[in-house]
This record gives sequence, structure tokens and C-alpha cells, in this order.
Amino acid sequence: MRAIVFSGPGSFSLEEVPDPVPGPREVLVRVEAVGLCGTDIHVLEGEFEPTVFPIIPGHETSGVVAGIGDQVTEFAVGDRVSVDPTLTCGECSFCANGRANLCENWNGSGVARTNGSTAELTVAPVKNVHRLSDDVDLALAALIEPLSCAIHGYDLLPRRMGEHYLIYGAGTMGLMMAQLAPRAGAATVTVVDRNPSRLKAASDVGVETTVTSADEVERRGGWDTVIDCTGVVAAIEDGLTRVRRGGTFQQFGVAPTDAVARFSPFRVYNDEITVLGSMAVLNSYSRAVEMFEAGALRADAMVSHAFSLDDYAEALAMFRAGTGRKLQIRPQLDQSIAML
Repeated sequence: MRAIVFSGPGSFSLEEVPDPVPGPREVLVRVEAVGLCGTDIHVLEGEFEPTVFPIIPGHETSGVVAGIGDQVTEFAVGDRVSVDPTLTCGECSFCANGRANLCENWNGSGVARTNGSTAELTVAPVKNVHRLSDDVDLALAALIEPLSCAIHGYDLLPRRMGEHYLIYGAGTMGLMMAQLAPRAGAATVTVVDRNPSRLKAASDVGVETTVTSADEVERRGGWDTVIDCTGVVAAIEDGLTRVRRGGTFQQFGVAPTDAVARFSPFRVYNDEITVLGSMAVLNSYSRAVEMFEAGALRADAMVSHAFSLDDYAEALAMFRAGTGRKLQIRPQLDQSIAML
């Protein structure tokens, strides 16, 4: 099969590699779509500590079952599926205490030690494979994995009806968090981004207030919930100043491992501000499938370009430039297309 292979920091190529073979309790999937994510960039640049090279990247996956292990009874060839990339040991103290996303031996397909899905075929444990209904757009269903991360983020928030949300970043995760906020009880949602095309994307998915700076919005006392979906230090520092007394700041975006942000510890103390992180997926994937199928996202407005494996370098360049919306690799495509 053909696959993108990251051979080391900053180095990748399109290669012919052996087809993966499913083990007894594994499922072989013909990949329909895999989303390009900021984590892929961190992996490529060698910034993600668990990564072991060489590795096939890609962890936002939808496809069709192409084969099953001899002990798999839950799926059949031809089933349409979404694949959870999270792999945990089930044995460490975090796994034992219901915090598997913090697993001491955490692994992720396409991220750490196991090959991902930027390839014609991928393999996954049966427990990580989720069946999709026939009426779901299979390519857009690659958005389910990031949606499961967003749901975990909301699981952690002290949600109350009628709160005001401020979200930094109108990339994929910012758009998802913004679309979920009204379902979590938000009275208003404001999205901040410096990129006009991304602000338009936020408007297209239903966000009423989109600005290039929080200074453009009059919100006396600040916002109840501020969520950073950028991982950019300047945005994080600004966001921490926008939380109202008794409010919550959530660090959702992935910052570089050596990034350092300044904040006022006195204000955190005096104003009883809650600061929390949200990492990956925890018991939220099946709910993401159900919410996606129920139309929780304007998925059709979120994906702008689909690239063939041959055009992976072009996709990376577009992603780095902040052009377009969600970018996908579709390994079965012969030619890249613009969706919007």
C-alpha cells in the first residue's frame, strides 16, 4: 500500500509499504479520509515526546472495513467505521482510576509508537472501531475524532446555563468548541481569531460574534468561560485576563512543550479563577459518533480541501499558512479537490 511516512524530525515521504495485517482482535480499514491536525505538525517536527520514528501519521480516521481478525465478530467487511486512535495500557494507576487519557504508557495511532492512517489501509483494535450509519457522509466522518476531544473538554468544564463563552481560535477545534457551547448552555459565544477567513468560517457555522480582539466586545467583568484553542502564548496570556471573577480558563490548544505563559497568581487566588487543561479523549468517542450523526456540527461547512496522498506536501504547506478550513487527506483520491 501507499503511505506517508515520517522518517525523522522534519522529514517525510510517500512510500510503498507492506499492507498491515489484522491480528485476532483487530480490524483492517480502507481509509476514506484522515484529517490534518496541528498534532501532526508537532509530530513531524519532533516536538511530541512520545513519538518514535519512523511512523505513519494520521489519527482522525474514517473508512470501510476491509478485513477482520479471526476472533472478530462485531464487524464485517464493508462496514462503514470511525476509528479511535487512543491506545492505553489499562494497567497503570491512571487507567485504574478512570483517567486513561493520562496513561503512563499512553500511545496513539499516528502520534506515538503505532502507525496511523495517512495511508490506503490502517489497522485498529476492535474496541477502537465504531460503526457508522449508512446516511453519514463517510469522508466528513473523519471529524468525529476531534469532536470526541471537544466533548471531553466540555466534560471537564463546570457548565452552567446562561454563561458567556470566549473562544480563542477559529480553526477546527475552535469551531467545534463554539458549536458545542450553546448545547452546554451558553447564552453567548464570542470567537477571536486574527485570520479573517477563519472568522468567516466561524460565522458560517453559526457563531454570532467574531472578532480579531476581545477588546472589540463590551463584556463588563469578563467572560464566565474562556477557552484557548490556539496553543499560542500571546492568546493564552490575553485569555487569562478576560476571565470574570469565579470563572474558568481552559487550556485546550496544544502549545509547544517549552512554551511559558505569564499570568497573575494573585488574580487566580483573589478572583477564584479555575484553570484547567484538556488532553485528548476520555470515554467520549461513542458519544461523538452519536452527536455527529445527530447533526451537532455543520460538518459540510468545516472541510474545505481534500488532498490525495501525492499532494501531502501541498496540504502541509496550506495548513502551515492557515489557509482553508479543515484539510483532509483522502487516500483513495487520484486528484486533490477544493470542497468550498
